[in-house]
Amino acid sequence: MKGLRILMLPAITMMAIASLSLQACKPKNAASAVSGDAAAKAYVPPGQHDLFYNFVSGGFSGQLSVYGLPSGRLLRVIPVFSVDPEKGYGYSEETKPMLNTSHGSVPWDDLHHVEMSMTNGAPDGRWVFVNGNNTPRLARIDLKTFRTAEIIELPNSAGNHSSPYSTENSEYVVAGTRFSVPPDNVNGDVPINSYKDNFKGHISFISVNKESGAMDIAFQLKTPGVNFDLARCGKEKSHGWFFFSCYNTEQANTLLEVNASQRDKDFIMAVNWKKAEEYLKAGKGKKVSVSYAHNQYDEGTHTATSTIRKEVTVLDVTELKDICYFIPCPKSPHGCDVDPTGEYIVGSGKLAALIPVFSFTKLQQAIANKSFDGDYEGIPIVKYEAALQGEVKKPGLGPLHTEFDGNGNAYTSMFVSSEVVKWRLSDLEVVDRVPTYYSVGHICVPGGNTKKPYGKYLIAYNKITKDRYLPTGPELSQSAQLYDISGDKMQMILDFPTIGEPHYAQAVPADLIKNNGQLKLFKIEDNKHAYATKSEADAKVVREGNKVHVYMTAIRSHLAPDNIEGVRLGDEVYFHVTNLEQDWDVPHGFAVKGAINAELLIMPGETTTLKWIPDRVGMFPIYCTDFCSALHQEMQGYVRVSPAGSSVPLSFSVGTNVAKPTTTSGQ
Repeated sequence: MKGLRILMLPAITMMAIASLSLQACKPKNAASAVSGDAAAKAYVPPGQHDLFYNFVSGGFSGQLSVYGLPSGRLLRVIPVFSVDPEKGYGYSEETKPMLNTSHGSVPWDDLHHVEMSMTNGAPDGRWVFVNGNNTPRLARIDLKTFRTAEIIELPNSAGNHSSPYSTENSEYVVAGTRFSVPPDNVNGDVPINSYKDNFKGHISFISVNKESGAMDIAFQLKTPGVNFDLARCGKEKSHGWFFFSCYNTEQANTLLEVNASQRDKDFIMAVNWKKAEEYLKAGKGKKVSVSYAHNQYDEGTHTATSTIRKEVTVLDVTELKDICYFIPCPKSPHGCDVDPTGEYIVGSGKLAALIPVFSFTKLQQAIANKSFDGDYEGIPIVKYEAALQGEVKKPGLGPLHTEFDGNGNAYTSMFVSSEVVKWRLSDLEVVDRVPTYYSVGHICVPGGNTKKPYGKYLIAYNKITKDRYLPTGPELSQSAQLYDISGDKMQMILDFPTIGEPHYAQAVPADLIKNNGQLKLFKIEDNKHAYATKSEADAKVVREGNKVHVYMTAIRSHLAPDNIEGVRLGDEVYFHVTNLEQDWDVPHGFAVKGAINAELLIMPGETTTLKWIPDRVGMFPIYCTDFCSALHQEMQGYVRVSPAGSSVPLSFSVGTNVAKPTTTSGQ
């Protein structure tokens, strides 16, 4: 073991030195990387729309960013796992349940990967799925509203990195655990060094309702205790299969940079999910006691609910022998990508000097012929050569992730050598390479993971931006770089900063999203919120013990009521604000001085609630925070807070100094 450690350290040290050298040394052609007609190719004139929406993971921000391509313009930031004061997400009473978990409210996560919903293997523009890598969660964003519609926590999991990946018709969105841990239904109070005996991996298959998009954990696969990194579904001939990259097959529990990098090969796990379905229907699944949150936002009531679920069905793949197979893959694989035909599975070993390409046809033959090289904890290991189509030789240093253009070409990011390499599927020959600035991680070709890539652009998401932008302190801006891949040679045409830290992204034609049935008019009569105020005449203030409910309306350019008196110290005040506007581009904001949560951002025709507990006696302004008209600044009012036990009656008014008595159900 000591000898192995001594041998490994120099290799790892050399990779670190190479990476640092690339960071420190600015390439000679960096200043001229964008040249010629590049500016024209990326230019979108004022008033014109981009060709593509680009949905980019926000990493540690817990958010999803939306950019236009080719302009690189930031269009929207969608809060998913993180509170967002701009929109009141996670602060309003209606959205707080979206961040609930079995651990309580968790207002942050590490959003790594993005997946569009699909029909017949192509994006359909309905939903986008994203993962929470920390407290393992999966979210669905509705692309008619660009809002988070649903979040489901994943039991038996710790980390959720190989997620979310969709089958051809979004029958399932699939998620594999990053950190193997003891299952939730057993005692986890075990020695960490008992990893090999007690730690297990789990892969979750989350079903998606074809009409509503509603998610449910259909079943889980319990696997040996390895770490799952990335995954892709099969397509066309490989439909019904799923492929996961696995590392730490050494099952190390400390100093993984050494102890999880000892084997010459790790694995790609091939999963026959159609066979798993058969076992499920045959009653082979076991009901397991767990606890996980399922959070859903209702567009009719504008309110989220959180339900704690208590059970999940698990299939043990070491007992059901023909669900899973391991394919050896060098070395510490990251990417695991399937070409548009479904025939080729591309592995990307971070420490490998080549790119292995496996054949689905050969894999099936190997399984049928039992061309195995033993097993790993009961799962057959397919012989490397039996499944191998071939190897891309000397592609670069640190291959990570591959996408496809639909014209027979593949593109692989090279983290250590900071480049994107283009190679042919037909003969596995490298045909082009371009530098990135610097240390590229994931790449994205619009539709590049589907049966029908659009193939016009490639975007590189880089980990380091040294010298590219104005310096902003130790935390430099995150980076994306846009390449035109419509010709034989790749050409960088733009780089632009992104909200960090970007990992993976997907892009789809703009027409697919902007013509997907987005509403232009929001009918106030469709508002089913329990505290909706559908006309200014219905505005009121109601006391229920120490709770004060303000039924408020907002319209250009005033709030109703805008004068409230009789609130007492110790009261909980709930401002239920209804936006009476119905045109889609007139939101209103709402804030009160001293509130410790955030503003509200109320969409047309909707109702949203701000909870406020005043902490002192005095006068508190209320106002609209989102510019709405020429008289936006005048859209304001006051709340008077009196001492506890005060005899000042609860009253309200708008447009008059004559107070109107409130409806009171209890003092």
